This record gives sequence, C-alpha cells and structure tokens, in this order.
Amino acid sequence: MRSYLDALTLVERLHRLLLDVIKDEFERLNILDVNPVQALLLFNIGDNEVTAGELKTRGYYQGSNVSYNLKKLVDLGYMHHQRSEIDRRSVRVKLTDKGRKLRDIVAKLFATHAEGLTTRAILDADAMDEITRALKRMERYWTDQIRYIY
Repeated sequence: MRSYLDALTLVERLHRLLLDVIKDEFERLNILDVNPVQALLLFNIGDNEVTAGELKTRGYYQGSNVSYNLKKLVDLGYMHHQRSEIDRRSVRVKLTDKGRKLRDIVAKLFATHAEGLTTRAILDADAMDEITRALKRMERYWTDQIRYIY
C-alpha cells in the first residue's frame, strides 16, 4: 500500500513540476499570454485536427475546462476553429502557424530534457522504456476500474 501511495504522490507531483518547468521556460522567453496547460494542449494536438471531445478521448487534455482553454487559444491566434458542416454543434480545431511555433518551443524543451537525462546518466533509454511500460500498465488498470467496476 505504501508503494502505491508513493507512486500516486509522485505522479501528481511530476505533473505539477512539468507545468512549472514549462512556465519557467515561457517566462525566460517572455511568453506570457499562454499558460502551461494550454502549451501542453498545443503540444499534444500537434499537426492533428480534432474536436473538443476528441481531446479527452485521445488523452491530449485532462482538464475539465477544455472549452475555456480552446477559446482562449483561438482568441490569441494559436488555433483555428471551424464548425463541422455535418454536425453544426461540433467544432474542429487545429494549430495556426503561431501555435506550431509555440508547440516547437515545447518540443525543443522536451528534447533538451530527454537528452539531459541520458547525458547526465540519470536515465538511459531502457530505464525510460521500463518506466513508460509500468505507467501504461497503471493507466490501463485505472481505465478498467472506471469502465468495468462500479
């Protein structure tokens, strides 16, 4: 039980730290109009065109205020939005050139971190793969709990 609780705490803390790392990088670059959650959203959408509903389904966005963040990113010029011709309730979004530039900044930050973990001998590729496999198993277990157990 203790290991499980430690893992939960660590996952939560790592997510908050990731947001702080992005915030720090943006402040360093004087990018003040986008918050870290919005930056991750842009990064995860990448070159895809998606609906708001797909953002959660595909795991691109975990928050409850997706509409607010999408509207904000559209208003700031980081995303285009277009109503579906078939279902007028559905809106598809994709990154603008400005959004792709911000996504590239986040991608560069992540690449620098991945390289730093390796070059400083903190984690090699095999260790990172094992962490990823373990977290995917945990994700699958939790997903099954939501879907199949009441």
